[in-house]
Amino acid sequence: MQVSLSRRLSAEALGSLLLTGAVVGSGILAARMSDGNDAVALIGNTGATAAILYVLITALGPISGAHFNPAVTLVMALRREISLPAALLYAPVQIAGCVLGAWVAHLMFEEPVIQLSGHARAGLAQMLSEAVATFALIFCILGVSRMRPQAVPAAVALIITAGYWWTASTSFANPAITIARSLTDSFAGIRPMDAPGFIAGQFAGAIAAWLCCGLLFSKDPPA
Repeated sequence: MQVSLSRRLSAEALGSLLLTGAVVGSGILAARMSDGNDAVALIGNTGATAAILYVLITALGPISGAHFNPAVTLVMALRREISLPAALLYAPVQIAGCVLGAWVAHLMFEEPVIQLSGHARAGLAQMLSEAVATFALIFCILGVSRMRPQAVPAAVALIITAGYWWTASTSFANPAITIARSLTDSFAGIRPMDAPGFIAGQFAGAIAAWLCCGLLFSKDPPA
């Protein structure tokens, strides 16, 4: 199905907005209801994120590819599955959608719309965690789409669910949502000064996964 670029960009913007709205909004509600228990809050945050990812990828994947993530778009451009001009438009639309999603969440919970996060997520371990989380996400997308394309929505939801709990950073794995989460002083936030380290780790993990999958999933020459 041939889809116009304007529709693809609209799908990326809407998906990014709804994804970030769910991440930030569920984080706010979970923190309010968990009575200071961060483990309980993270369970709520994880479930909402996984659920919205499954729905958004299922609904919008046929339109735009359902990237919602500049790291994913970069890998798809390197694989020539999206043109460079389109990729250069996807990224700012994803960032704008994520920022709007955070603001919508603030409005829903009667929080100040404009905020900066005070949630510290600094250090090499956090950067490594983001590299690993993004590697796992890209590996999941490329591997599952090759083997069982219809399982991609569930697989992405599951890899992010796992990442919330097995990485020290709780698996942002997305430069656009990292920027948006630096603009919310809530459970899901990250200090603006820590965001560049996360983003560097995310792009490093994405490139590593692209290279690894290129080796793993290439066709062997006939014996």
